[in-house]
Amino acid sequence: MLANLALGEKSIGALAEPFSMSFAGAAKHVKVLEDAGLVARRKVGRSYMCALRPAPLAEADQWLRQWEKFWNVRLDKLEALIAAENAQEKL
Repeated sequence: MLANLALGEKSIGALAEPFSMSFAGAAKHVKVLEDAGLVARRKVGRSYMCALRPAPLAEADQWLRQWEKFWNVRLDKLEALIAAENAQEKL
């Protein structure tokens, strides 16, 4: 749903369509996304229109990037140790 909303504002029915889910199921999912701050919802006539709120995603991306660096350093060291051990075994 978030990827779909990245393309622009959509109704709950339009968000449900690609997943073959009921309107009620999609509405519950949108409510969870709204509670998480990822979606803004507004009423237009009898429909609810949803829009992506990307700021929380940027915060999550920033947090994940710090761990990506952390793990890349350690995994590079592990790779070097394994390569050195394999080289020793071939001698």
